[in-house]
Amino acid sequence: MHLQKPLRLSAALLISVTLVQVGTVSVSQAASVRVIDGDTLDIDGKTIRLHGIDAPEAGQTCRRPNGKTWPCGKQAIEALETLVSDDNVTCDDRGADGYGRTIGVCTIGSEDINAKLVSMGLAWAFRKYSMDYAEIEDTAHRDALGVWQAETITPWDFRAEKWAFAEQETPHGCPIKGNISEGGQIYHAPWSPWYTKTKISVEKGERWFCSEAEAVAAGWRAPRWGR
Repeated sequence: MHLQKPLRLSAALLISVTLVQVGTVSVSQAASVRVIDGDTLDIDGKTIRLHGIDAPEAGQTCRRPNGKTWPCGKQAIEALETLVSDDNVTCDDRGADGYGRTIGVCTIGSEDINAKLVSMGLAWAFRKYSMDYAEIEDTAHRDALGVWQAETITPWDFRAEKWAFAEQETPHGCPIKGNISEGGQIYHAPWSPWYTKTKISVEKGERWFCSEAEAVAAGWRAPRWGR
């Protein structure tokens, strides 16, 4: 089962970015930056997965103390767009994950963007992989900020639940939908807001994938989240 964060694109933002490879010479360049989701950036075609955090999925909602819900996934995306919209962004390079994405900490001046999202309650500390933001999360939790207003499912459990349900309903237990549209070859994971609306026509060349990595390797991309 592959439950890593999907590659998804949101509004394009044009800013100056510095990519810094840890232990190597840094490289500065003007780049096109897209916010993919609440914890992922696309910098001039290079995908940066923010180290040590996990934001709610784009279509995920969270609870308020009164029992009502709010679009926490959408707000995490909007918060990241705001954070990177006006200033120079610096991202280090901590290696690649299994999807070819660069893991990194991104900063604006001295401000750690990863930490900022956790402190706002718009991302969890991804303790499975790093404890770097655990104390910041504890403070946000104590202050009932963002996702900590009320009991809310974590993004990794949200993805796992969506995946488990979808794999029972799809051919050969491979629930990722490879759809062909005007935008090209696009895949939809079970947690995509458009997942249930997407139909697969094998006759048109559309297909099913067993993992996001398989879809990416075959040349398909995740949907663009746009405004």
